[in-house]
Amino acid sequence: MRLASDWKDYEIIDSSRGMKLERWKDIYLLRPDPQVIWDQGDLLLKYSNIHACYHRSNRGGGYWENLKDTKESWNITYKDLTFHIKQMGFKHTGLFPEQAVNWDFMMEKIESSNRPVRVLNLFAYTGGASVACLSKGASVVHVDSSRGMVDWAKENVRLSGLSDCPIRFIVDDVLKFVKREIRRGNHYDAIIMDPPSYGRGANGEVWDIEKDLDSLVQLCVELLSEEPLFFLINSYTAGLSTEVVNNLFRLYFKKFSGFFETEEIGIPIRENELVLPCGITGRYIFDDK
Repeated sequence: MRLASDWKDYEIIDSSRGMKLERWKDIYLLRPDPQVIWDQGDLLLKYSNIHACYHRSNRGGGYWENLKDTKESWNITYKDLTFHIKQMGFKHTGLFPEQAVNWDFMMEKIESSNRPVRVLNLFAYTGGASVACLSKGASVVHVDSSRGMVDWAKENVRLSGLSDCPIRFIVDDVLKFVKREIRRGNHYDAIIMDPPSYGRGANGEVWDIEKDLDSLVQLCVELLSEEPLFFLINSYTAGLSTEVVNNLFRLYFKKFSGFFETEEIGIPIRENELVLPCGITGRYIFDDK
């Protein structure tokens, strides 16, 4: 397992009874996490510094309860990157801190390549990976079906001082966009995808990871340049094992020279030295030409 352990503005402080207590700079949030099956007491009773708690509803979804005066939104940094954070529906904050593991990988690969790198970021959300790649000189095409998330990504690019860097923001269904890029003859040196288990495209298109991931990976292989750098698949989907992602690499990357690695990623928990699992990441790393 790779751990996102280089944060200064974020940490998981404690975890118990399906909840995790996090510090986001100077804001303390208590949020549900299905991986926390252990019982270490009631965190609401254990800690008095919690600013807000997300409560699940029996009817689906849930709501935030602000326990202290809490900022509507605030910024946090990771190394030279800056991100905008706020309370969202379905317990989210606009950032997945465990992805710092992937940001570090991308930044190192782009910086050490010593050449122009064109990146395609699919299901790009609020742009964590886009900002990381831009920061090391890559050009990025950022694709997400939600205009609100794309606008948020633009803000993260601005906050990180990268507004003048080469990035295109696309609001579109990922599969439709990839098929159009193939017809246009466009190619990329690095492709990133972080697909949800289930979702809807810009015009109501249905995405189902169990039905659609295979065809998306096959299509994206056609978009790789003659000198590709890396191909990254991240997933939070329960039940999608590392070996499933390995099999996709085995099936569709036979013509390439390189190697793949797929493993869990996670975040250390400060108080009890446990680790919170946060999904899997698979990377195909192409040999240098």
